[in-house]
Amino acid sequence: MVSSEKQNPTNKPAADKAPVAGAPAKTAPIELPAASSVRQLSESFNVSPVEIIKRLMKSGIMANINQVVDYKTAATIATDLGLETRLKHRVLASEQHSELKDHQKSQPGELAGGLIHRPPVVTIMGHVDHGKTKLLDAIRQTNVVDTEAGGITQHIGAYQVEVNGQKVTFLDTPGHEAFTAMRARGAQVTDITVLVVAADDGVMPQTLEAIDHAKAAGVPIVVAINKIDKAGANPDRVKQQLAEAGLVVEDWGGDVISVPVSAREKTGIPQLLENLMILAEIEDLKADPTKPAEGTVIEAKMDKTRGALFTVLVSSGTLKEGEVIAVGENWGRVKAMFNYAGKRIKKAPPSTPVEVLGLSVAPQVGDIMTVVEDEKAAQALIAKKHEALEKEAAAAKAVNLSNVYDQINAGKVQELGIILKTDVQGSIEPIKNSLEKVSTDAVKVRIIHSGTGNITESDIMLAIASKAVVIGFNVATELGAKKQAEREGISIRNYSIIYNMVEDVEKALKGLLAPTLVEVIDGHAEIRALFTAGKKEKIAGVMVTDGKATRGAGVRVVRKGKILKTSTVESLRRFKDDVREVNTGYECGVGVEGFSDYQIGDILEFFHNEKSG
Repeated sequence: MVSSEKQNPTNKPAADKAPVAGAPAKTAPIELPAASSVRQLSESFNVSPVEIIKRLMKSGIMANINQVVDYKTAATIATDLGLETRLKHRVLASEQHSELKDHQKSQPGELAGGLIHRPPVVTIMGHVDHGKTKLLDAIRQTNVVDTEAGGITQHIGAYQVEVNGQKVTFLDTPGHEAFTAMRARGAQVTDITVLVVAADDGVMPQTLEAIDHAKAAGVPIVVAINKIDKAGANPDRVKQQLAEAGLVVEDWGGDVISVPVSAREKTGIPQLLENLMILAEIEDLKADPTKPAEGTVIEAKMDKTRGALFTVLVSSGTLKEGEVIAVGENWGRVKAMFNYAGKRIKKAPPSTPVEVLGLSVAPQVGDIMTVVEDEKAAQALIAKKHEALEKEAAAAKAVNLSNVYDQINAGKVQELGIILKTDVQGSIEPIKNSLEKVSTDAVKVRIIHSGTGNITESDIMLAIASKAVVIGFNVATELGAKKQAEREGISIRNYSIIYNMVEDVEKALKGLLAPTLVEVIDGHAEIRALFTAGKKEKIAGVMVTDGKATRGAGVRVVRKGKILKTSTVESLRRFKDDVREVNTGYECGVGVEGFSDYQIGDILEFFHNEKSG
């Protein structure tokens, strides 16, 4: 229970004593018990719970809707609202445990400058088997507008529900990778993230990834502890694991909202939505519906009968049928728009997801849509975007350990973000602690995400979105991730000794790191046969699956994703002839210096090093 004596020792009102618009004019004092929850106070004072929370925040009390405050604190708030109270001496249990009531909220109204409160945009993330899809279905089935219930005929990547007359927009993304992919393209579309964790399974590696992706985006996180109806459900264990991951829920003394739910039984859904709306009100989300519309593409496809279709989430302005739009590198006219229920609509206000027909080519996810005056203006805007992108590409330099010192001095970097991947869980904590200790006054080292396993495309996407470097410890880099990193200029550093890794980061921050060698992947080969050469030497019979194998090149022997040996190509033969290189699609024999324990199915990764600029 929160006491005003502890939190507000001066006992001053939280704000000037000005009645809130809509507060009832009471002729008799309001009777309050010795302790009341924020929800009960909002009902007694006939104001929104958000108003109570705001008044408490101004007094230095961080509270949620279920927070209990003492009478003295409640009386201070009442006085601040222009109300009188008195202590109810006899409190019935039934009054202390009143049933949940929908709190009253005002409809979004016009604010100064043409701004209005807009619906929050919510993304649901979490481990693959923890019930994200079922939770979305439960929300949709129980909260869509009655006239549209059951009328959802198509998937457009997002939909809206109504809570006490107000809308919430849910992004139906396949996972945190898509969430970060939009951020990597410069689009920040989410206001709130709901993290789904199964009460019977707890926090999993993918849960930790989702937490790191949401934190990197800087959006509030609400935890939905799902499957509370299942045998073996243990919400307290989940809360403990979340705390260990840096998310401390409110009933453990933190500031992260957590709600127990069951998507299967459809329990806890109203409480989850109510907390989302309260958080949205505190975030004070606004947009101007009178401006020319802007939005972000969240899904795109080519339809066999209708042509290019894309879903856009309108961020500001109102998109109308017939308007000319520029999207990415394309432009066109809005021929038709459809909402998530497949119903044709004429206009889409802020935070509305809508499927649009009108382009000749499907745009890319993350492209920005802008309404313009006419076709000429659309072409001019696209040309201007091209020019800006070219200038930005010429001027921009991805952060890496070689140039971080120069970027620090230029004032472009105040933080070195690191994506850390290790071979085993036990290596993560000592490496994180060692790296964070090398922070300087000029720049802080921050581990944005850490995990075990090879470096993947998801890691590269997060590095792009967060302007971070990728560091691996005793792990390999997947081919797709390597190619993507090269395209985007993302720095990947692999180490096998912790001391060398920490020393390189420390030297980089001080500008003492010598010119580095950047690893370039030449190709891969799969071992399909084993041969003996001489008494002890073994030769791997391989098929080059991509790139090329070169004699004298660096080589890694990889088995089931784990690096067994890093060495050089000692011999390379085609039939009985020694050759210098073998290209994709050809078979050859490879001898790796200092290694002979091959197995059929092992992968050989060939590489060489080049000096970085």
